[in-house]
Amino acid sequence: MPPVTAPDIAGPRGHIEKRLSIIDAAACVFCREGFGGTNIDMIAVQANVSRQTVYNHHGDKEKLFQAVVREVTERINADIFDTLATFPDKPTDLEADLTAFAVRLTRNCICNRDGKFLRKLIQSEGERYPELFADWRVNGPAKTWSALAARFARLALSGHLDLDDPDLAARQFLALVNADLQTAMLLGDDMDDDFLVASAKNAVRTFLRAYGKRA
Repeated sequence: MPPVTAPDIAGPRGHIEKRLSIIDAAACVFCREGFGGTNIDMIAVQANVSRQTVYNHHGDKEKLFQAVVREVTERINADIFDTLATFPDKPTDLEADLTAFAVRLTRNCICNRDGKFLRKLIQSEGERYPELFADWRVNGPAKTWSALAARFARLALSGHLDLDDPDLAARQFLALVNADLQTAMLLGDDMDDDFLVASAKNAVRTFLRAYGKRA
């Protein structure tokens, strides 16, 4: 895997700041060493605190890893719902408007630092430690699919799409948006705006071949 910089996690001063600074340090170490290669002492050194302080704030390594995943998932969700607010509910050019939305989704949510970090953790640790991502399964993709499905359902009701299952359409749309990104992100390739636009166009054109309103 190419190196991925762990996300910055900031918070208010005091007790909460120290707790979040430990999460930030843990994110760096987990990203670098993986779950199996990390221990509490490494995290304590990274956070410049004692190992007992880490235990006092977060408990054991497993609970701390889950706290890191939960925090990053919440940040990604915030970015996703900000982007969903720009979904083209009343498109003037459906293909162009959905393509622009897909570009915003990849740029703001999938290819930003938080998105890359969480993707690396899931790819490297998800199969070995699936229980550590239980919260992510419920509070990550499930929320996104549901919110996006509701928007596709509205497009269908207004006559722009022809679909029977908005939930399936939402999952397939996101899969198509991710299709061209998978290998590039895995290998650490540079993904400039031209690449993101071309990838989004491929995704939307394929999606509309399946769900576009027939003349």
